[in-house]
Amino acid sequence: MPRPLLLGGTTEASALAALLDGAGIAARLSLAGRTRTPAAQPLPTRIGGFGGAEGLARYLREQRITHMIDATHPFAAQMSRNAAQACAALNLPLLALSRAPWQPLAGDRWQRVPDIAGAVAGLDRPAMRVFLAVGRMHLEAFAAQPQHHYLLRLVDAPEAVPLPRHDCVVARGPFTLAGDVALMRAHGTELVVAKNAGGPGAVAKIAAARQLGLPVLMIDRPTLPDRAETHDPQAVMRWLGHADLGVKT
Repeated sequence: MPRPLLLGGTTEASALAALLDGAGIAARLSLAGRTRTPAAQPLPTRIGGFGGAEGLARYLREQRITHMIDATHPFAAQMSRNAAQACAALNLPLLALSRAPWQPLAGDRWQRVPDIAGAVAGLDRPAMRVFLAVGRMHLEAFAAQPQHHYLLRLVDAPEAVPLPRHDCVVARGPFTLAGDVALMRAHGTELVVAKNAGGPGAVAKIAAARQLGLPVLMIDRPTLPDRAETHDPQAVMRWLGHADLGVKT
């Protein structure tokens, strides 16, 4: 019987966790702890870092993990690098459950930038009303462009915001096109800054920008390790040797 470790924190990871639980697989879920109130999960869950690749490898040995599934956010590059390094050191099978990046469609007005620093540089312009959809961890970087009025949408209410002009909406996705169109209209959004996270859960803001004719500063994904990859949770189950999922009794 496989004993996988699932690195989670995404919608795809939650879907896979349900499949693993339903199949009676002794899997464990790991969350980084970035969100103060993570959604309930059916698997035994560990929250927090491992102490780099060496700490992760030690945990894998101690817990007798047989497979690693990396279903972290596409921008959690360091965690993915640690996972690849730890699995290589232990000769442990690794599979990434990822989501395809968004691609520009007719009507999109994207300016692609390589990273957060590129997005900050891209905001070196006269004051605008900016929907800054990059998450809580990166807000400090945008303090370098204080002239803008920022709309923030965060899962957790921040203790402090380093941006002098901002509105903050606390909400958890997935979001809808109609809802994001209404949100941007209500706040007079003129520009959207977003990571190319991919997947359906957060694409509404991109579709809303398209519908409203707004430009988007689209932050490209970081370079991730070369590893086996799938977009399908069912493919992960087949990889684990559980094509017939059954029901846990």
